[in-house]
This record gives sequence, C-alpha cells and structure tokens, in this order.
Amino acid sequence: MAHRAPGFRICDQKGFHVTFENGWTVSVQFGRGNYSGNYDHTGAYADPVPASPTAEVAAWPNGGEMIALGDGDTVLGWQTPEQVLALMNDIAARPIPGEQV
Repeated sequence: MAHRAPGFRICDQKGFHVTFENGWTVSVQFGRGNYSGNYDHTGAYADPVPASPTAEVAAWPNGGEMIALGDGDTVLGWQTPEQVLALMNDIAARPIPGEQV
C-alpha cells in the first residue's frame, strides 16, 4: 500500500479509508458485496449506498500490508459502529510503522 497523508478518502462510493497521524489506515466498507448489512444489495453500482447496521473493516500500516484482525483474517465483517470505533481507537494508538517503542 502506498504512503498516504492523514485524512479521509471515499472508496468506490461504498465506504471510506481514514489514515491517522501515526501512518496507520483503517478501511470501513458497507456497500454491495462487503461483509455488511448491504452484502446482498441489488441496486446499481451508481445508486447511493443505503444505510447499514454493520460494516467490513481492515487496517494496515503506512507502506505495509493488511494486518490480521480478530480471528486472524485481514478483513472483519459484520462489525457494529461500536466495534468499528474500538478498532479505530486501537489502530490510532499504535506506534508509527518502523518506530521503536
């Protein structure tokens, strides 16, 4: 994954990435085909994504690959808003990639 400045990015109109000051990124996706309440959504890709009670998440360090989360998979599905927030807080508190702790 390429280096990204801190901030937010919309991904394919079905979710977003947030990159923290520490260089870590969290992906939150909830559109058609994502492991979320919209997994079976049948609308056209150009249609607005409906609200979803859950989302699919992943995380990676600056310049690195997705890390194993929860049960060891690199993607966790069906995450509630509280679970997404907990992951974001955990990732935001990690050391900068390559920095000694």
